[in-house]
Amino acid sequence: MAGIVGIGVGPGDPELLTVKAERVIRGADVVMCPASAEDRPSIALSCVSHLVGDTEVVKLVFPMTRDEDVLRESWERNAEIMAGRALAGDDIAYVTVGDPHLYSTWIYMERRIRERHPSVSVESVPGIVSMFAFAAKVGVSIAEGAEKVAIIPSCYDLSAVREIARNAESLVFLKDGRYFDSVIEVLGEAGFPDDSVFAVGQDIGTPDELISRMTLADARGGTLASKYFSILVVKRA
Repeated sequence: MAGIVGIGVGPGDPELLTVKAERVIRGADVVMCPASAEDRPSIALSCVSHLVGDTEVVKLVFPMTRDEDVLRESWERNAEIMAGRALAGDDIAYVTVGDPHLYSTWIYMERRIRERHPSVSVESVPGIVSMFAFAAKVGVSIAEGAEKVAIIPSCYDLSAVREIARNAESLVFLKDGRYFDSVIEVLGEAGFPDDSVFAVGQDIGTPDELISRMTLADARGGTLASKYFSILVVKRA
């Protein structure tokens, strides 16, 4: 019996892979990666394609949906696929964008495998998350001194965003950038001044990367992002 390692491969730039991530991927019998559909590419796999070579690649499908039943079924199915290969003697590297313990599919795999297959060795390798890669590029600090930071995975619930924003100096919005426009007025209502830093990025660490930095006032009336993999950092002035 071999083991499973969940590996954070960073935001997209292969140069941001850790030394340990490279070593584990090169030594794996199987590289597994998430994708939203069988015919869709895996962003995580694209980050490590130069390391894979002739190693077997298995794509695991995680549908892009908020239907809990559909999501749960995919977690169960894919956890069993991973555990089955490990029990058969394969060393598995599961690659995931960013860090495996921040809004990652790996979290659900790890939990189920530990509970149902305790004899399987399960480890994780941390990775650089998009918010830190983005902060370095745009020149904004995520937090200073005693400042409070809130990480918000989407902007669907504006009342929740408003409440969170009232109690933080820095806000980091991850994932669905198509909803970023809707938070601007909510931030004003939560007490963020017009001269607050407002930085937006999408496809961070890839050739399609787009980055802009402005004030909250300047952001009003524009289209901020159009892609799912986007990030918005707002810092109270």
